[in-house]
Amino acid sequence: MSERSERDRPSRNPRDLRRSNRDDRGRSPDIDEDVTGKELDRDAARQLGTLNDSNRKWVAKHLVMAGRLLDIDPALALEHALAASRRGGRLAIVREAVGLAAYAAGDYAEALRELRTYRRISGDQTHLSVIADCLRAQEKPEKAIELAQEPEAQQLKGAPRAELAIVTAGAYQDLGNHAAALTALEIPELDLKRAYSFSPRLYAAYAEALENLGRDEEAQKWHRHIGIAEKALGTGIFEDPEILDFDDAEEAPAPKVKDVLGDKHVPGQEGGR
Repeated sequence: MSERSERDRPSRNPRDLRRSNRDDRGRSPDIDEDVTGKELDRDAARQLGTLNDSNRKWVAKHLVMAGRLLDIDPALALEHALAASRRGGRLAIVREAVGLAAYAAGDYAEALRELRTYRRISGDQTHLSVIADCLRAQEKPEKAIELAQEPEAQQLKGAPRAELAIVTAGAYQDLGNHAAALTALEIPELDLKRAYSFSPRLYAAYAEALENLGRDEEAQKWHRHIGIAEKALGTGIFEDPEILDFDDAEEAPAPKVKDVLGDKHVPGQEGGR
């Protein structure tokens, strides 16, 4: 992709604190030949509608690349998200992409700044758990707990509430308050009769909180249900392997089974937590 327009850009606004706006920013990474930008879902494409044709195509392609690389090469995914931010930094979807890519890449200060901005301009509270985990990574567990106590956080349900509960419990554990950590996890989603995508990690966090309080027998029950939930969900060791087929024309060995990792970039696993 040509960089002429970037070389001819106007001088930067010093009040714009985005990393993509810094003087030392790198060259935008290359786009895969098969990426058109049309791979974005309808809502994402709609949000880019305020951009002119040139900028819309640029931003769309870099967002597609960021999503494609997030689990493979988080650092490169972040560079693509930053490239999108150069021309679409006022859009919530772009700030969200930068924040999540920065979080995956371990740049917690950048992730915190971008996701706070995304929250402010979009009103979406989905990523409160990630924001809280960034605060933990910056050794600010008290701030993470304060965030979890905000009225917007109290309105969360389902996966967002479970993810925030896991991070909040970790923040309490950082402070040595194991009783509060246990209480933070006692949410409606902590249910042995129903398995959600987040249930194995929620069970594991609850078991750990029980162990920290010396309640080992109760903890074992929750540990046992991790495997039960994974089996019901088809995740963890019960996840279907990905089969790699080789070209029939090659004298290659039989198809191999590639190990499939579990969930990536979930709050509580990043930030060294």
